[in-house]
Amino acid sequence: MAKAKSAYVCNDCGSDHPRWQGQCNACGAWNTLTEVRLGATSKGRSDRFSGYAGDAASAGVQLLNEINLEELPRFSSGFSELDRVLGGGIVPGSAILIGGSPGAGKSTLLLQTMCRLSQGMNAIYVTGEESLQQVAMRANRLALPTDKLKMLSETSVEQICHIAEKEKPAIMVIDSIQVMHMADVQSAPGSVAQVRESAAYLTRFAKQNNVAMFLVGHVTKDGSLAGPKVLEHCIDCSVLLDGEGDSRFRTMRSHKNRFGAVNELGVFAMTGQGLKEVANPSAIFLSRGEEQAPGSVVLVIWEGTRPLLVELQALVDHSQLGNPRRIAVGLEQNRLAMLLAVLHRHGGLQMSDQDVFANVVGGVKVTETGADLSLLLAMVSSFRDHALPRDLVVFGEVGLSGEIRPVPNGGERLNEAAKHGFTRAIVPKGNVPRQPIAGMEVIGVTKLEQALEAI
Repeated sequence: MAKAKSAYVCNDCGSDHPRWQGQCNACGAWNTLTEVRLGATSKGRSDRFSGYAGDAASAGVQLLNEINLEELPRFSSGFSELDRVLGGGIVPGSAILIGGSPGAGKSTLLLQTMCRLSQGMNAIYVTGEESLQQVAMRANRLALPTDKLKMLSETSVEQICHIAEKEKPAIMVIDSIQVMHMADVQSAPGSVAQVRESAAYLTRFAKQNNVAMFLVGHVTKDGSLAGPKVLEHCIDCSVLLDGEGDSRFRTMRSHKNRFGAVNELGVFAMTGQGLKEVANPSAIFLSRGEEQAPGSVVLVIWEGTRPLLVELQALVDHSQLGNPRRIAVGLEQNRLAMLLAVLHRHGGLQMSDQDVFANVVGGVKVTETGADLSLLLAMVSSFRDHALPRDLVVFGEVGLSGEIRPVPNGGERLNEAAKHGFTRAIVPKGNVPRQPIAGMEVIGVTKLEQALEAI
């Protein structure tokens, strides 16, 4: 009988260590190593996937210019927003990880997708957390077509792959990866070793059999995906479905994608009939009041391959504390402090005794530097108690010396703003279009002083 081996795995980063120690050498975390007993590798498992990477006799070396560059045969999921985030559709043989907090709509979205795809291809939905009756009740409540989708309630990874080899599906859903287990790994389901080995086993099966596989994952308290970091390395695409508990809108963004861009954004609305895709998300984030208030300005951000209009708000108020507060929601905290210093040095406005609050309406997270000029003008508007024009749109990057730098895709941003009825724009001079836009006055600025004079 083979002797059982043991390893010590870090709960934070998933790195292996031969013996226990107080600190992980990979990530530096303390008291995160747990012992994992690994059983002897079964013969059936090694034989089944022995040809995954190709046998040495059949594998050949190719020149880089001889590799076939034909487009991967994608197929649509039925949701244009999901296809956008995935890079244009689902790639056969890919492993896609969908994470999100409880109640975000992961299972609902995948159930809607699988019921639609099952009408034209062989699809299997594997549920390990819910019973088959619970899934059927949800499908009937959402009025989905249920006559072609195959269901399986199982948590053993070996048994799932054995059944899938007979059924030969084109697409599978594993809900969720945290409850799956393997007989060879002597640890509880949901542990680091079980999640890692189960995900690697299912990914190898998907590559060998050309099956598109969705893995559902949970998130921790800090919003990161539960499980070791190696889980993100063995999959092809990592997607996070995010949404506030009191909001009916859900945003989807990819954090890793081997078949497309990682900065695409998809917007869904949670309704009584399930998740509905939002074709024009700018209309949601621009639901402004009748009267224009000081500190509010519209910003055009670039998300992946499309522009998006959002409202940025700032509130500047006299501080009663010795150390004024600087709070940014949806924006980077350190960049807010930097812009306040630029405004003092090159704009002549002192806000050292003021509390500054910045917020992006709608729960959107803005990470690009094109929001610098909008945030500065919003803070000046609130500080002077002077409302900016309702038909004004602003974007641009601000440097430490007070210069206004151009941002990518400036022309597309202005065209999107013109479609929504905006007639004035303050942008970097490098983003001023050569051909004037009908019905829009574009003001190009190169210095912060020029932007302040324009308002």
